[in-house]
Amino acid sequence: MHTNDTRPGFAQRMTKEEINTCPVRRWEGPTHVIRTTAELGQAVRALADETILGFDTETRPAYHKGESYLPSLLQLAGEKEVFLLQLKHLGLPEPLCEILADPKVVKVGVSLAYDLKELHHLARFKPAGFVDLGNLAKQAEIKNHGLRGLAAVMLGFRIAKGAQTSNWARDVLDPVQIQYAATDAWVGRELYLKLLELQKDEA
Repeated sequence: MHTNDTRPGFAQRMTKEEINTCPVRRWEGPTHVIRTTAELGQAVRALADETILGFDTETRPAYHKGESYLPSLLQLAGEKEVFLLQLKHLGLPEPLCEILADPKVVKVGVSLAYDLKELHHLARFKPAGFVDLGNLAKQAEIKNHGLRGLAAVMLGFRIAKGAQTSNWARDVLDPVQIQYAATDAWVGRELYLKLLELQKDEA
């Protein structure tokens, strides 16, 4: 990235106040909540043609010392649809482990090391094909490395945080949770594509 780049947010950190002036955007395409083996089979078949997936997880928040929970939700966003996999019902079965271990499928998100460590409590797999957007942002000399800041800097919109600390372990997710979770995974994929564009422009 050139040091004389004058695009907003590239040369300096975008503040919370500046982010809050951006319009809110959400994923508006098809979202599938997966909780049965049959639904998982359909999801895996649909994901088979994807080469870039937005990736995220959600975990029930812990408010007391010594309290912790396993990941409740795994989000995978393809080009045209998003899959929300309820790990409470599914666990982390072999078909999902195969996607997470496939080097030919790029999985993109932020703070991936923590998410992967937590998923390993559910099943063992060898992660491959993961790209941390924070690392790409640093290489591009972008000062914001979180998903919300990157969305504002790179894409010009902000993502709502209302459901972030809700109970992700509930049996049935509510519509606000579903939209929040799908948006996070979708934004990760969009950011990766945008950062790839930047790299090509700089080449």
